[in-house]
Amino acid sequence: MCELLGMSANVPTDICFSFSGLMQRGGGTGPHRDGWGIAFYEGKGVRSFHDPEPSCDSVIANLVKNHPIKSLVVISHIRQANVGSVCLENTHPFIRELWGYSWSFAHNGQLDKRLFDLPLTFYRPVGTTDSEYAFCWLLGQIRLEFPDRPDTSDQLTTFIHQCCEQLRAFGVFNMLLSESQYLLAYCTTKLSWLTRSAPFGEASLKDDDMTVDFCTQTTDKDIVTVVATEPLTDNEAWIAIKTGELVVFRKGLDQTHRLSPDGDEISF
Repeated sequence: MCELLGMSANVPTDICFSFSGLMQRGGGTGPHRDGWGIAFYEGKGVRSFHDPEPSCDSVIANLVKNHPIKSLVVISHIRQANVGSVCLENTHPFIRELWGYSWSFAHNGQLDKRLFDLPLTFYRPVGTTDSEYAFCWLLGQIRLEFPDRPDTSDQLTTFIHQCCEQLRAFGVFNMLLSESQYLLAYCTTKLSWLTRSAPFGEASLKDDDMTVDFCTQTTDKDIVTVVATEPLTDNEAWIAIKTGELVVFRKGLDQTHRLSPDGDEISF
C-alpha cells in the first residue's frame, strides 16, 4: 500500500524534516517505489510536484527536501501501485476545484471494483486509479449537497464523514483532504498524528539519520501538526486515529470534536 503525510500549521512552515523521512520509504527503507507527489498551499493557491519515479532517487524530491517551502497545509503521498499503471497521471495528490478553492486529496488503501459503480457527476478521473475515482465521486457528492460553501465547517465535515464511511465499505480507505484551510484525515487502518508546540524539543527520524532541535527553529507561538501513515520519528508520542474516525485540523490545532464511525461527535 501507499503512505500519506500531511501538515497543518498556524504559521507558514516547511515540511523538509518530515518529508526527508517519508521520501526514504519510497524505494529506500520501504517498498513504495511507484511515484510520489506533494502539494503546498499558499493562501488559496497550491504549489504541487509529482513524479512517477521512486522518491528516494528523485531529483525533484531532493529539491523539495532541501528547499524550505513555507505553507500552512501540506499533503504528500508515496505510491505502491495496486490499481492503475505507474505513470504521472496516477500519482497523488489529486487536485480539483470547488467553490473557488483547490481541493487536494491523497489515499492509502485499495478499494473493491464495486467502487466504479458509483455514479460520477461533475468530476472525471484523468488516470486509472481507484483513488482518483473515489476523489471525483467524493467531491461530486460535496458539490451536489452544497452548491455553495456551507456557513459552518461542522455541516461540511459531517457530510464528508458520511461519504468516507460509504467508501470504507469498499475496502481500505485512509485519506487526507484539504481545500487550503482545513486538513481532514480519515482512517480505516493506519493513520497517526502529533502536534509540536512549546516547549519544543528534539525529534529523530526513523528512516533517515537526521535529528532536529525544534527549539532553534520555532517561536513559542508556533503550532505544527503532522499526520502520517506510520510515525516518522522514534522519540515522539504519536496518536493513532481510530478506524472510521475523521479528524480535522486547522492552524495546527485538532478541532473541538471528531466524528466517530456512528456519526456522533466526540467532545474533548
